[in-house]
Amino acid sequence: MVLQEEQESFSFQAEVTQLLNLMANSLYSNKEIFLRELISNASDAIDRLRFERFSQQRAEENAEKPWIRVGFDADAKTITIADNGIGMGRDEVIENIGTIARSGTMEFLRGLTGDQRADANLIGQFGVGFYSAFVVAERVVLVTRRAGLDADQAVRWESDGAGEYSLSAAERDEPGTTIVLHLREGETDLLNSFRLRTIVQRYSDHVGVPILMPVEGSEGSEDESAVNEASALWRRPKSELVEKDYHDYYRHITGDFSEPLTHLHSKVEGRYDYTLLLFVPSNAPYDLWVRDARRKVRLHVQRVFIMDDDGQLMPDYLRFVSGIIDSSDLPLNVSREILQSSLAVEHIRSSATKKVLKLLKDLAEKEPEKYAGFWKEFGTVLKEGIADDYSNRQDVAELLRFTSTHSSTENADVSFRDYIGRMKDGQDTIYYLLAPSFAAATASPHLEAFRAKGVEVLLLGEAVDNWVVGGLMQEFDGHRLQSVAQGAPPDLGDTAEEKEGIEEAAEAHADLIAKVKELLDGKAWDVRVTNRLTTSPACIVAAEPDTDINLAQRMRGTGLPNQPVLELNPEHPIVRRLNAHPDDPRLADWAHVLFNQAVLTMGARVEDPASFVTHLNDLLVTLTEES
Repeated sequence: MVLQEEQESFSFQAEVTQLLNLMANSLYSNKEIFLRELISNASDAIDRLRFERFSQQRAEENAEKPWIRVGFDADAKTITIADNGIGMGRDEVIENIGTIARSGTMEFLRGLTGDQRADANLIGQFGVGFYSAFVVAERVVLVTRRAGLDADQAVRWESDGAGEYSLSAAERDEPGTTIVLHLREGETDLLNSFRLRTIVQRYSDHVGVPILMPVEGSEGSEDESAVNEASALWRRPKSELVEKDYHDYYRHITGDFSEPLTHLHSKVEGRYDYTLLLFVPSNAPYDLWVRDARRKVRLHVQRVFIMDDDGQLMPDYLRFVSGIIDSSDLPLNVSREILQSSLAVEHIRSSATKKVLKLLKDLAEKEPEKYAGFWKEFGTVLKEGIADDYSNRQDVAELLRFTSTHSSTENADVSFRDYIGRMKDGQDTIYYLLAPSFAAATASPHLEAFRAKGVEVLLLGEAVDNWVVGGLMQEFDGHRLQSVAQGAPPDLGDTAEEKEGIEEAAEAHADLIAKVKELLDGKAWDVRVTNRLTTSPACIVAAEPDTDINLAQRMRGTGLPNQPVLELNPEHPIVRRLNAHPDDPRLADWAHVLFNQAVLTMGARVEDPASFVTHLNDLLVTLTEES
C-alpha cells in the first residue's frame, strides 16, 4: 500500500450527514451512551481479531493480551478510547464510517420521535453507535491500523461532523484503533476519573476484555487497573449473579435501555457441552419484520466470538430472541457451511428452541400479565412457528392467544386451553372465524347462531392466522378446528323441533332457492336455507370444509376466488317476502343485492360495484313507489 502523504477530504454520504447533524445539535437525556457504544465497538474489534487468528491458524503466542483503554486529558479537553483489536485499513475506514446506508441509518432517522430518552435508546439498536461520539464531541480523530499491515500503513480519520472528513497516513505501533474526542463546551464534567469509571461500570462491566484506566491518584504514571468485571457473564455460576447483572448485560449486547422481559441461563453437559444465555425483549425491535436483518443471537466457541446467527441457531419465528450460545464442541474455525451440517449445531438449535418455548410457557402460566405484553409485541411472529416448526408445533400452539366472542376487548387473551375449558356439554369442536379485522369479525353474520346458543368462537383477524389453522391440520389436542364460514351449518345442540323446522323451511323455499340459484349461476356454487343466521338475510360460506379452508382470508380485497354457497335466512322479512312472491319481477335484483351484501360482510369486494349499486337503487325506487 502506498502511503498517502497529503491529507484527502471526502464528503459523507447524505444520510450520514443528516445523522451527524442530529447528533451534534440534539440534546439527549443520556449522553453517557457514547462511551458504551465506543467500548462495545472496541470489544467487537478484539473478538474479530481473535477469530481471524484462529480461523487462519495464525500463531498468537506473541500477540499481546487484549485490552481497551479509556483516558482523558483535562487540559486538552479530550477523552481517548483505544484498543488492540483488528483495526481498519483505508478502504474499510471509508466504507464503515463514510457510508452507512446498509446499517439502518434511514430506519433510525425515521424512528426518532422527539422523545429524548427514546432517541438515545435507538442509537445502539440501529448500528450507528460510532456517531454517538458527536453527542459530546465537536471533533473526532481516529487512528487505526489493520492487523496484518505494517506500522506505517495506519490511517488517520478526522471530522467535525459538518459533512466532510479527512484521511491521511499515520503510524501506529500495533494493530487496533484509537479514538480521541475533543469535547464540546459544557461537556467538561466528563473529564473526571470517577465519572468515567462509573459510566464504564454501569454500561460495560461485562465486556469480556479488561477496560483499563489510570489508577486513581496516579495521574502522570503508567499504573493502570481494570475497571470492569472483564469476564464472560454466561460462564459464571448463576448463584453468583443477580437480576441486575443480567439486565446490565442485556443492555450491553443489545443497546436497548429497557429491561428484558425474561431470560434463561442454562449450562448443558452431556453428549454436547454448551451454555445458553438468551433474552426475550420487552419491546419489538424495529427490524422484527426485516427478513435480512442481523440476528441478535451470537455464536461463541470456548468464549471466542465466531459469528452472528444467520438462522442456524434459532428458528425464524424466534428471531426476536437475543443473547449468547457458547459451544465447547465446535472448532474455532467453524464456517457457515460446517454449521449447516453439524450434528452439534442441530442439537443446540433443538435444545435452545425447546428451552425458549418452555420459558414462554412458564411466563404465561406464572405471570400472565407479562405474557400478555409479550403477546402484544411478538404474538404475530410466534404464530409463524405453527407452519415453520413441525416438531414443536404443539408447544407453539399452547402459547397462542386469540380474541373470541367471549373477549371483552380486542386484546388477544384466549388460549386453546381456555376455549376447551369453556366448551358446551357435548361440544368437541373448536370454532373459529377468519376475518379482515376484529371489528369485521364481531359484526359477521356467521356468528349469529353461535351467539344465540352461547357457543364461543375464536376470531382470527391476522393474515398469519390463515397459516395457523392450516399448520395445525385443523386439529388441536384431539379437538377438530372448524371454520364457522365453511360447510353446512353446524349442530349447536339443536333440538329435534329446530332440526325439523329447517327441513320444512328448505321444502317451503325450494322454488325460490332454485330460481335464485339460476340467477346467480357463475357466482354461487349453490343456494340453500340455513339456521346459521338469526338477524341477517344472507351469508356466504365455502362449499365444504375440505374445499377451501382459507376462504375468508383469501377474500380480503381480492373478490371471490371460488364460487361460494349462498345461505338464506328463511325467517328474515326480505326472504319471506320473496318466497311469498316467487314471480316478483325484481327477483334478479334481490338475488344480486343479497349475494353482494353477503360478500361485503365477509370483508371482500364485489366484482362489479356499479352493477351492485344499480340493482340496489332500482330496488329502493320500487319500494319507494310501492309505499
